[in-house]
Amino acid sequence: MASGWASDDAVNQQIESTIEDAINHVRQQIDTADESAEFCEECGKAIPVGRRQAIQGVRFCVHCQAERDKEMQKTFSLYNRRGSKDSQLR
Repeated sequence: MASGWASDDAVNQQIESTIEDAINHVRQQIDTADESAEFCEECGKAIPVGRRQAIQGVRFCVHCQAERDKEMQKTFSLYNRRGSKDSQLR
């Protein structure tokens, strides 16, 4: 049963939209046309063969990628504000 102006599947639509946004964000970050680098572009350490095969186009070692991901989290949130009542009230 819908309440207010929301449709019956509004929650599912919001969840699907949030997942779609996250997938699109990751796809933008990965350039699959390039070959994987043998050495990390940040620190210069060798990137393991398994990582290069698992992630096509990888440019950073695990440690440096984790640091980059932390920085990206500060600027990108998976919280979907399109369906948030708080964002509509402001």
